[in-house]
Amino acid sequence: MEQAELAKINALTRREFAENEIYTFPVTLCHNDIDRDSERFSDEALTQMSELFIGKTIITDHNPTTAGQVARIYDTEVVKDSGQLTKDGRPFCYLKGYAYMVRTSENADFILEIDAGIKKEVSVSCSAEKRICSICGAEAGKCSHVKGETYDDTVCCHILDSITDAYELSFVAVPAQQGAGVTKNYHQKGDTHMEEFIPITTKADFDTAVQPLIDAAVSAKAKEFENWISPEAHQAELLAQYRTKAALLTGLPAELASRLTGDTEEAIQKDAELLAGLTKSSRQTPAFNPETPELSGVEKSFYAKNPNLAPNRKENA
Repeated sequence: MEQAELAKINALTRREFAENEIYTFPVTLCHNDIDRDSERFSDEALTQMSELFIGKTIITDHNPTTAGQVARIYDTEVVKDSGQLTKDGRPFCYLKGYAYMVRTSENADFILEIDAGIKKEVSVSCSAEKRICSICGAEAGKCSHVKGETYDDTVCCHILDSITDAYELSFVAVPAQQGAGVTKNYHQKGDTHMEEFIPITTKADFDTAVQPLIDAAVSAKAKEFENWISPEAHQAELLAQYRTKAALLTGLPAELASRLTGDTEEAIQKDAELLAGLTKSSRQTPAFNPETPELSGVEKSFYAKNPNLAPNRKENA
């Protein structure tokens, strides 16, 4: 995909997408030949629609719901085929569109069906201000000619002209216009040389074909969770908060909070209460060491009143 083509796609998106995130396909929207309803677009109508359809959505079965949106048209062009004529002998031309989809795990099967030619036929939805009788040139319905009927070896049809709006393009099972649908990839816009279709016949080729879909799905899922923390990190952060809370509630110094143990808030609180009890007890009990060579003033006063409890040591003179 050329950068200019990717730029046209990103002009329709909210953020910049990389080439490997995008799937594109060309599609014949409509043409100037007579369709199954005995109608056809004028050449001017195709040109008008080439501008109106840029940015329009692609849905399924003309069902206008957001759930049915599958792709979007990012570029169009009118193509003239000098080697083909319409049913009434005019030079054949058609409106070609370029559509894109975002590769996700949810639409991987849909993309595969497009590549396999299962999802192919399409139908346009637009508004035409004029419908002209091909026999007499009058406004359709205001003359005696009936579309589908033959007059002097000429089949009457209604010519759709002056397109005022384009609504959507739909994947359908049976389109009104024969030949409207997804086409094989072309080298580039304006190039009429069609690439030769190469079927997938080996597992290696299949793996190569589906790997971009897998990479896109993994990338999309990674972006979805990129700001999340792991369950382990969340648990560690939660226990640290419990330790700080327990230290504050029991009057422990903040530097002792990290020494508290336990896998639950209750266990950490009990450990904090136990440690707080020990530290308070140690502060209230006078230090006493019988191995100390000299007695303190308090000890001397105590043993003076209780000589039978005095240890066998040297006292200060």
